Amino acid sequence: MIQFKSEYEAPIHRSERFWTINVAGWRYQRPVPKIEKCHHCGLCYFFCPTGCITDRGRYFESNLDSCKGCGICARECPNDVITMVIDEGKG
Repeated sequence: MIQFKSEYEAPIHRSERFWTINVAGWRYQRPVPKIEKCHHCGLCYFFCPTGCITDRGRYFESNLDSCKGCGICARECPNDVITMVIDEGKG
């Protein structure tokens, strides 16, 4: 189990894969994290609707194979770690 700096657990147990539709084709933008600014709070992980965010120990990273580019992770990040940029070759 991943441990966060929060007294609350994640709303969904992420060890099971609930989503089988590849939504990466919908994406026109992608998240780009500034790893050195990440405080490892886990809000991006909690709010991601596709469950594409992975814990890398000191920071979180998006799996672009399942990211739909909605930008919720960037909006919920309290430290402005995640920036949404136009995905190369799309839109």
